[in-house]
Amino acid sequence: MAATPPIAFLASDAAPARQARAALVARYGDAPLEAAATVVALGGDGFMLQTLHQIEDLDLPVYGMNCGTVGFLMNEYAEEGLPARIAAAEETVLNPLVMRATAADGRVTEALAINEVSLLRAGPQAAKLRITVDGTVRMEELVCDGALVATPAGSTAYNYSAHGPILPIGSDVLALTAVAAFRPRRWRGAILPKSAHVRFDVIEHEKRPVMADADSRNSVRDVASVEVRTRRGVRHRLLFDPGHGLEERLTREQFE
Repeated sequence: MAATPPIAFLASDAAPARQARAALVARYGDAPLEAAATVVALGGDGFMLQTLHQIEDLDLPVYGMNCGTVGFLMNEYAEEGLPARIAAAEETVLNPLVMRATAADGRVTEALAINEVSLLRAGPQAAKLRITVDGTVRMEELVCDGALVATPAGSTAYNYSAHGPILPIGSDVLALTAVAAFRPRRWRGAILPKSAHVRFDVIEHEKRPVMADADSRNSVRDVASVEVRTRRGVRHRLLFDPGHGLEERLTREQFE
């Protein structure tokens, strides 16, 4: 019988995830990340994002099992037959976005985002944003509660809640979506090529403060400008059970 390729099990802090990890480790063992062939993430979508960020320098495939609520990025949890499921899984490769946020005091923060980079007003007044794409100003002034740039993987998350489009996982495009746009009132955003370099300049940032964050993990307050582009040098490898991959889930979501 062939030996089971080493698996590293990571779990969220939730009790069901911790219990699942204990049962799986007892059955299959637990390899350190540097010696693992696969990472199994136990939790919900938030923990999957946390795991992908944690191992972004290791180029390891991640097989998620849902121990949370939504689990859009996860497979169904089952203790039996895990090595066979991993061996049969379909791989989806994602490139993250890199956010370069410049604060009003000149401080620069860079962070990676798998789902989206978002800007949100941080005061009582609406934000005013100038949008530049690949060096060309495309919108002189967007008055809104915020705006975001989403990857296909993140298009069903905050982007979808803001009425942005669902993007096919294999498409080389990004969604630029307004959050509660006031002017232009009916502007719902744009679909841009994956290679696009998007820049947001905050107009009247002293009066209308704006915060920016990447995957709701790296927040920068009082930003003056934010640049977003795809970081092709980093790839995240997700494993899904056959017939239940991310592309199928994105398609199914549009008919529910």
